Amino acid sequence: MSGKSFVIPSGHGYGLHGVAGVHTGRVRIAVRVRPGSTRPGVGGEHDGALVVRVSEPAADGKATAAVLAAVAVAFGVGRRSVTLVAGARSRVKILDVAGADPRTLELLLAQ
Repeated sequence: MSGKSFVIPSGHGYGLHGVAGVHTGRVRIAVRVRPGSTRPGVGGEHDGALVVRVSEPAADGKATAAVLAAVAVAFGVGRRSVTLVAGARSRVKILDVAGADPRTLELLLAQ
């Protein structure tokens, strides 16, 4: 373990509010999805969750697939490094991002 600490953002409704931990090379994040967006992107905060805007509709898993890809790009990791933990059919999702730097999450939330 590297000893770097991180905080999971509050407000995502999965009982992990403000939980601090030790960075193990994997960052667990809550994301708030905005499907059908005219300006896709990753950044900003809504109730403690990272906002991810995608142009794909919220149907047949298209928005979820787009969210996983967008988060991978935002964190500079491969698509397979982003795993959906919870919220497959919800606008609020919990994701694990392997190989991510927790400071990247802080920067994205601040946008």
